[in-house]
Amino acid sequence: MGGRHRNYEEKLIAPERAAELMEEGWKRADLHVHTTCSFDVLPADDLNPESLYKKSLEMGMDFVTFTDHDTMEAYEILGWDREKLVPGVEMTIYDPELAGHTLHVNVFELDREEFSELREIAIIEHNLKSFIGYLKRHKLPFVYNHPFWFEFHRQPNPSAVPKLAKLFPVLEYNMHELKQKNELTIALAERFGKSIVATTDTHSGKLGQVYTLAKGDSFREYFRNIEKGRNYIVPEDLTRELLIEEMNTWIDLIFEKSQKNRDIKSYLTGIKSLDAMVKISRSALLNYSPKLNRTAMSLFYMISNTGLPASFYIHSEKSFAKEIEKKIEIRNRD
Repeated sequence: MGGRHRNYEEKLIAPERAAELMEEGWKRADLHVHTTCSFDVLPADDLNPESLYKKSLEMGMDFVTFTDHDTMEAYEILGWDREKLVPGVEMTIYDPELAGHTLHVNVFELDREEFSELREIAIIEHNLKSFIGYLKRHKLPFVYNHPFWFEFHRQPNPSAVPKLAKLFPVLEYNMHELKQKNELTIALAERFGKSIVATTDTHSGKLGQVYTLAKGDSFREYFRNIEKGRNYIVPEDLTRELLIEEMNTWIDLIFEKSQKNRDIKSYLTGIKSLDAMVKISRSALLNYSPKLNRTAMSLFYMISNTGLPASFYIHSEKSFAKEIEKKIEIRNRD
């Protein structure tokens, strides 16, 4: 594989170093956050756009963006011109010819018309090159999200990822991926001279745990510096302990904070134990029996805290990461 080589070892920094840079004027943002406008976010008040916007400002984020799945409803709720708010969306595109699987692409600073036109390309044309061509013509910032994530009900096609990565200026280091997968993403970025951002991809309101630092008085200038590799990331990877914590957060959301009257049959996390909890919590029996609801919640907390569901998931993902590495052969090549 040819391309401009970059060394990302110095790009990954600790929060202490990030704090020093922010005092020097560097800006930070979590560029992948979901609200209740996404189909796979539970309908809790803490997760609505207004609550997460206020939380972002309280955390001192310099730019605030919400990237819901194929919708910009959050900006209709908030308004498009709020302080520090950057319109964003996570677009889904399935390209059977070039990719052979579904990709997720974060797009920023687009308006209603551009969003509508991109949706049309994604839904009708199913053409990734046409999609990216539109982004470049309109000079819209965009990111290849979690390159080694694949929809679990589709056949994964990891061998296509390197050629797809060549089409993007920026790749994503995702907090909800294992270290092994994020390292493969970094290897891709280094191989092809691409930039990298660190994001939470949070669906449970835990924004800003990881973030990207760059200079820029405007978001456009901030992102341009990222594209040029003039940035740092404060990363974190999915571990057994973090997954247990995340599962307990979901249990709290499912049984305590979510509104029982919303139909979320399409909700799927890909983690079987979480999906089972959602289905059980939505049963009519639990909805009309507070005692059973509390019993079920206690049982799921107990199961989660054993660490077994988390361990099974981590083990399967590690095995998959090894398979991917064998297929794409991006490490240690001249």
